[in-house]
Amino acid sequence: MRLDRELACQEVVELMTAYLDDVLDPLDRERFEEHLVFCDGCSNYLEQMRATIVLAGHVSLELPPALEERLLEAFRGWRGS
Repeated sequence: MRLDRELACQEVVELMTAYLDDVLDPLDRERFEEHLVFCDGCSNYLEQMRATIVLAGHVSLELPPALEERLLEAFRGWRGS
């Protein structure tokens, strides 16, 4: 996505995944990073995304057997509309 102007916060959010995946072209990456220098909100959002990625890769969830069975039973009969 090539942009010929300063990025707005919404555009930064839309480009976040591409930035984290390191697939932005150099011009868009430069604009993205320049925006972060001046926008604490987007900088914080980026750090939250990075933390989420780290935590999601390390989450270990053990459910009590009875709860696991109830959840499995609920999903067995569920059909998306």
